[in-house]
Amino acid sequence: MLTFALESPLNPDLALLMERHHADMHADTPPGSNHMLDPKGLTAPSIRFFVLREDGRPIGMGALKRLDPSHAEIKSMHILAEERGRGLARLMLDHLLAEAAADGIAQVSLETGAQPSFAAARGLYERGGFAVCPPFGSYAEDPNSTFMTRML
Repeated sequence: MLTFALESPLNPDLALLMERHHADMHADTPPGSNHMLDPKGLTAPSIRFFVLREDGRPIGMGALKRLDPSHAEIKSMHILAEERGRGLARLMLDHLLAEAAADGIAQVSLETGAQPSFAAARGLYERGGFAVCPPFGSYAEDPNSTFMTRML
């Protein structure tokens, strides 16, 4: 059974998810281009952190960071590698977008890698209605980043 829940990113049973996400985000992204938040950073008041569990086991995560009253950013979206290929990333994306809409958010944006290793993520977001956009919020142009946004 799959469930989504609002949780603390500091929950000890999320260690594997956090470790894998950290490894993936640092695999081929230079330090100055890596915008990943650590678990403590994901506890900021402007962030809502969601966990996808299967039969109680955490297999995915994603967060919404409110940038202003009508604009949010997707952060730290990750599905365990061994669980991929089942449509779980799309379920997480759809969940985050539904939560954003329920919160009155009109626009959702994200930053992902421009490297080939992020092609699947960029494709997921394109299929989810996102389009490439200029940097938003505090981001600056970066050849290692792709910025995307969509209206709800």
